Amino acid sequence: MFTSTIDTATEFEKRFEKINTHVFDNSANASKAVAQQIAALIKEKQSQNKICVLGLATGSSPKSLYAELVRLHREEQLSFKNVITFNLDEYYPMKAESIHSYVRFMNEQLFDHIDILRENIHIPVGMLAKNDIADFCNQYEDQIEKAGGIDLQILGIGGNGHIGFNESGSLQNSKTRLVALDHSTRIAASKEFEGLKNTPRTAITLGVHKIMEAKRVILLAWGEGKSAIIVKAVEEGLTNLVPASFLQEHQHVDFVLDKEAASKLTRINKPWLVEEVIWTDKLISKAVLDLAISLEKPILMLTDADYIENGMSDLLAQMGPAYDINIRIFNKLQNTITGWPGGKPGADDSKRPERALPAKKRVLIFSPHPDDDIISMGGTFKRLHEQGHEVHVAYQTSGNIAVADDEAIRFAKFITDYNEAFGISCDEAQSIYNKSFDFLKTKEIGGIDIPELRKIKGIIRRGEARATSHFVGLPDSQIHFMNLPFYETGAIEKNPLGAEDIALTIDLIEQIKPHQIYAAGDLADPHGTHKVCLDAVFEALKQIKHKDFMKDCWLWLYRGAWQEWGIDEIDMAVPMGPDQVIEKRFGIFKHQSQKDGVVFQGSDSREFWQRAEDRNRETAELYDKLGLAHYAAMEAFVKWEY
Repeated sequence: MFTSTIDTATEFEKRFEKINTHVFDNSANASKAVAQQIAALIKEKQSQNKICVLGLATGSSPKSLYAELVRLHREEQLSFKNVITFNLDEYYPMKAESIHSYVRFMNEQLFDHIDILRENIHIPVGMLAKNDIADFCNQYEDQIEKAGGIDLQILGIGGNGHIGFNESGSLQNSKTRLVALDHSTRIAASKEFEGLKNTPRTAITLGVHKIMEAKRVILLAWGEGKSAIIVKAVEEGLTNLVPASFLQEHQHVDFVLDKEAASKLTRINKPWLVEEVIWTDKLISKAVLDLAISLEKPILMLTDADYIENGMSDLLAQMGPAYDINIRIFNKLQNTITGWPGGKPGADDSKRPERALPAKKRVLIFSPHPDDDIISMGGTFKRLHEQGHEVHVAYQTSGNIAVADDEAIRFAKFITDYNEAFGISCDEAQSIYNKSFDFLKTKEIGGIDIPELRKIKGIIRRGEARATSHFVGLPDSQIHFMNLPFYETGAIEKNPLGAEDIALTIDLIEQIKPHQIYAAGDLADPHGTHKVCLDAVFEALKQIKHKDFMKDCWLWLYRGAWQEWGIDEIDMAVPMGPDQVIEKRFGIFKHQSQKDGVVFQGSDSREFWQRAEDRNRETAELYDKLGLAHYAAMEAFVKWEY
């Protein structure tokens, strides 16, 4: 049925997977394949003069699907006049006209752009009186029954395994109802509401029972952030702690994943446990390091018995005894460690991560937000400058939406007070302050700021980024503010990556002609700012890689404050001593607007400097546990072939 996947489970592999899973190279191609399935179903029903009943989801996962359905309507004349839709859920209480409502989401993403009849659209009502909700929910299920049941239900999956808003603990026979949202669900949604305190606590959701009654179900999951829960839903036992696992009992269900969301499936993460594999260098490293970590042993302490008892006897048969394999992997990991991220002049570089020459390199660090550079690679950033390289930093976006309103208004008031104190006449500054202050009185939570307020917030973050770069030692001429247009919507929702974003990236690379490029390699959210910024770098390099100066340019990817590269993926690990850890902390402290409770805190209550230190320390501790040198902290990088 799905023929364009890069990976679909074989019958043999299904001894691990209890649900049909289809893995695509990216979410765009996956969405196109699902859209074709929906289009085929709609056309089949049209040929039979029947209606087509679709169950629809909201959230980030179906956005690319809806965009493809809109394209099919506009360019290939796919009609939706025979389609009836039922949405899974809605926050409660929630006005339909709110920027956060699923009514608005569905209209903006799909319904306003296709020819569906308005009377055929059904979305739970978020402003019912509480004593009317039970009757409404019963009627909602009756409407589905009268329509003939759901022909195809589209689902996403929450980080805790919820489908719809059927949270952990939901029963298989649960009906459409008002539910309390799990804390983790609210945290995941909190960025849309500018903080947890503003995020709804309840929602109306279609019950698990009705989802299971759908004739067919397709669940979409994108990004590395969904990989852990996908394994629980697909490979582990059926449990109400992971409601998505109930789908193991559905007769016609498919999980459609991008390769990042599928990355922890056994057949992808540990293929040697599934079938006979070709033992490449990369796979050997992955298997041996995984074995050492799981057994909590240093690499050099692994035995033949360890290999045999953990499904790796064929590796011994092909590559020799454990002792030889251990030495090989130990040396490979040892060679990733360097205190010279720009290469060590005059040294044998045959086993070092970076080239010795040229001794003084031009370095370009891309930072998606104005603090990712110092948070994610601050120690390396400072060391590159101190070791004499010409380091440039490029802040790809303004980061303005991450500044709290009260912080912005405080700075605006500072300007008027400054003018007054020094006798500077500036009516415009006072007018901007008054306009911003008045706007904030009526601003809806998560609403789009007026241009003046967005500019103030951007200036705040620009000043903090410049202060950090000065702290490292960079002159202004090596600090670049790109302000990529895709970001400047004023809302959480960004525009797609555009030609201007790529052109600005190309122009900067051609201006600097770097020997090294560093970019944020976060793949957790394919629609997130980090991933879009990375795509801009990738596309720029693709377009100019034929140029002479690019033949001597290497691309290194770092990770953000939330995740680190797997130990088997790391190509360069830059150690830090205790004093360097403190220095990095002081650099992060320059970003005052991101301290003491940030707008987009996420599920982690630690401040960014704490997350970074913990992550860097954990990387160093892992090297130590595997039998290598012990350092206070380490920053890790992957060399990326473009």
